[in-house]
Amino acid sequence: MPRFERPGPTYSLDDARSRLRSSLHRLAPVSIPLDDALGAVLAEPVIAADDIPSFANAAMDGYAVRAADTSVAPSVLRVVGRVLAGHPSSRPLDAGEAMVITTGAPLPEGADSVCMIEHAVLDGDDVVLEEVVKKGQHVRYPGEDIRRGSLVFEVGTELRPAHIGVLASLGVGGVAVFPKARVGVFSTGDELRSDPGPLEPGQIRDSNRHLLLALVRRAGGEPIDLGTLKDNETEIQRAVEAAVTTCDVVITSGGVSVGVADQMKTVLGRLSGGSLQWMEVAIKPAKPFGFATVGAAGVPVLCVPGNPVSALVSFEILVRGALRFMMGHGVSERTTLPAIAAEDLPRRRDGKVHLIRVIVEANEDGLLARPVVGQGSHQLHATALANGFAILPDGDGAEAGTQVPVLLLDPEDLPAAEVFR
Repeated sequence: MPRFERPGPTYSLDDARSRLRSSLHRLAPVSIPLDDALGAVLAEPVIAADDIPSFANAAMDGYAVRAADTSVAPSVLRVVGRVLAGHPSSRPLDAGEAMVITTGAPLPEGADSVCMIEHAVLDGDDVVLEEVVKKGQHVRYPGEDIRRGSLVFEVGTELRPAHIGVLASLGVGGVAVFPKARVGVFSTGDELRSDPGPLEPGQIRDSNRHLLLALVRRAGGEPIDLGTLKDNETEIQRAVEAAVTTCDVVITSGGVSVGVADQMKTVLGRLSGGSLQWMEVAIKPAKPFGFATVGAAGVPVLCVPGNPVSALVSFEILVRGALRFMMGHGVSERTTLPAIAAEDLPRRRDGKVHLIRVIVEANEDGLLARPVVGQGSHQLHATALANGFAILPDGDGAEAGTQVPVLLLDPEDLPAAEVFR
């Protein structure tokens, strides 16, 4: 009879993450054009080469004035010109004078304030100011936003649209960032079919590879499709050896449990130089997990289970954080938020953390979590209806109306309460 062995020791989720993280390294920085940098993480600090703004300018449409000329309201000043954005005044402003000025236009020499157009009445060549204008009123001064020589963004900053705008305002055309990880994905299993044709008895279609490729892209990596492999030790070894020469990370699906045909552990044990760690993580689903570093560059090979939901959970809970760490992110794990259980979430005591697939919605009182029907590790369709995991520690579960932590899979897609009516 074939002998079945346990995949490895059991670790808590925190321990498993720590062990995986200790085997990883940041990717070497690259320089890319600014407009390609959205979502990338800075590998070098950005120091301001200029003041922003670089000159004193009007914060409002109105009249550039000397505050001393408006000490009593109303005051009457002679209009001697106008200043538009991009067109500095050709002459200074003298006592008793005013100039029409538009938002963003350079403050003329001699002026120290701007009176809003709403508080002024034009009377021929004069303007009547109906308020006392304070010195510096409605003026943007040089360096008010950013001082020359100051630290603008530090290493580890994830570049969002506002960051891109700031860097463009400083004349930055390119940035040094941690690159997208090139992530190779392949599935293993004699039962897998990659084409859409009719299935033979015992065959299933390879959904995991497409699922994982999509998850890699969503996490910010560059997915590389490495295809499907049979449960053949020689074929798997050749595929892994080739993959680590072109990829920053390799993800395999299947072959991490206790089946007699699971060849991945044998292959990685041979190729990893002793770095292989095969384990059970104290979570449900997605208990089995393995990883190793292979090749001269120490490319991580991460092995997730073959059950589709387990593959997804394993990616979200373990692999996603590993990829984002390599791509420079400081906070690489998803944030959990408190929600109220819409109905009972029972479970049995087994020493594991249970991840219950839920639909999370927002209402006026906060977040509400409702479990989907179908929690099996093979029920991917039910999982596709969920947008989060309710995290239940070892115990008897959570009763309806009690608070549970939820991990949102797509925070931007959270259905919001109708609070704007």
